[in-house]
Amino acid sequence: MSQTVVCIAESINIMSKTIGPAMRERNPEPIQKMAKEETELGADYLDLNIGPAKKDGPDLAAWIVKTVQEVVDTPLSLDTTNPEAMIAGIKAAKDPSKVLMNSISAQPERMEKLIPFAAEVGCDVVALLWGPEGMPRDANERAAMAVDLIMALNEAGIPNEKIWVDPIGTPITLGADQILEGLNFLAMLSDIAPGCKSTIGLSNVSNGVPKHLRPYLDRVYLMMLMKYNIYSAILNIYDQELVEIAKGKHPEWVKLVHDMMDGDEPDPATLSPKELEIYKTARVLLGKTIFSESWLEL
Repeated sequence: MSQTVVCIAESINIMSKTIGPAMRERNPEPIQKMAKEETELGADYLDLNIGPAKKDGPDLAAWIVKTVQEVVDTPLSLDTTNPEAMIAGIKAAKDPSKVLMNSISAQPERMEKLIPFAAEVGCDVVALLWGPEGMPRDANERAAMAVDLIMALNEAGIPNEKIWVDPIGTPITLGADQILEGLNFLAMLSDIAPGCKSTIGLSNVSNGVPKHLRPYLDRVYLMMLMKYNIYSAILNIYDQELVEIAKGKHPEWVKLVHDMMDGDEPDPATLSPKELEIYKTARVLLGKTIFSESWLEL
């Protein structure tokens, strides 16, 4: 049985050139069209990212949840840094208990507002490992933050099975160190928090990289995460090959990457062009080759 990853489609996002204006103008058409497309392409969840939504957050959140639920039954993940908007959006859903709250970070003000609400409606929550000082520096700091955040959720009555831990993916342009620390943390997760799920903003890894090169990084990063049984990923559902990997279609590629992670490097001369592309990208993400935009040509 091939391993599969729950696909959370990322494209309904305030930063999008088409979706951003549609959100601001309350124009349902582009949003509903994309919700249908993403569902057809294999999305298990649709992430609705309205950003900080400072001006009219609660109104926007409630509107977008209702707008999307008019046309699809795909489960929703609501993503905003505005706690009032988060609460209003989840309340507006047909079944608030089925919305994924993305996210509760380890910041006291967010925890105070969102944890009691999540416990009350019974929804699943993303536990984002981002604290008052920002991002943890390594796997051990992530583990300490995860334990504190999960304990606070448990105390409110939210069981581990409803908690999706996000170790935070970082761009390869900042180097491979943080990527590897995130993987090291995922290796510990089932020991420190049995029953917890995991998730990651997959496309963060290729942030700042030219658009045509991003899919190579996203795909191999997903394969690396699968070594540590990543449960779900917020990803570009329009990348068909990426979705195929998530749905368990290319186990031989995944094995190649996992062998490399175990120190079993193949002879590049024996690889097919596709395997060579995966091999070169894995070496970059593992920190064995310095990242440059010409990594595939080297």
